[in-house]
Amino acid sequence: MMPAGSLLDTHLTNLAAALVPYRRCESQLARWGADLAHRLAGGGRLLVAGNGGSAAEAQHLTAELVGKLHDDRQPLSAIALHAETSALTAIANDYGYTDVYARQVRAHGRPGDVLLLLSTSGTSPNLVSAAQAARSVGLTTWALTGAAPNPLADACDDVLAVASPDTQVVQELHLVTSHLLCEYLEQELAAATGPAVGQHAPEEPAPAGRLPSGPVRAGVEVVLDGGTGQQVDA
Repeated sequence: MMPAGSLLDTHLTNLAAALVPYRRCESQLARWGADLAHRLAGGGRLLVAGNGGSAAEAQHLTAELVGKLHDDRQPLSAIALHAETSALTAIANDYGYTDVYARQVRAHGRPGDVLLLLSTSGTSPNLVSAAQAARSVGLTTWALTGAAPNPLADACDDVLAVASPDTQVVQELHLVTSHLLCEYLEQELAAATGPAVGQHAPEEPAPAGRLPSGPVRAGVEVVLDGGTGQQVDA
């Protein structure tokens, strides 16, 4: 048996405590997912960034969007700014690390796009700078952070703040957030666009007196019998 007060017990206790307030985020997650679905399906893009473990979390999200979470669908434009290593290191070398994301936002962002920034502390200067740059060029800014208030939450249009002082728990619920965001997005896409890729809506029967649309089978000649509308196979 695991001794009382073990690392596992402590970790799970902290996670369970954070889950209680996290349940209240459902309406926000649904709203973000639906909003993002319409923006990306309409040709917009999602830019994401984070540092360290939060960078890995952000890149996990872009992989789900460019690929898929569940069912096949159109690929959606999502770019992890920290994955652009040559640009990131060049900007850091020439302008300083505070500008590594802000400069990329100004290069890639277009009005109507979304910038999503992940930070357990909410105090990373390069993310706050990116949020400020995004707002200056017309992007919508969202943040995933730890407990609020914090500078990043204040710099963004909307924030989902995980109420936990434990960095690991915050990151774990950020991953849950990414999965749920994709779930709500794909649900909205399915409702808005109809059958998924590879599925076809059932064909409606042709009105009386008209031939069905589509190619004629090879080897079969179809004619109309004197204009009466009756189909004759020769």
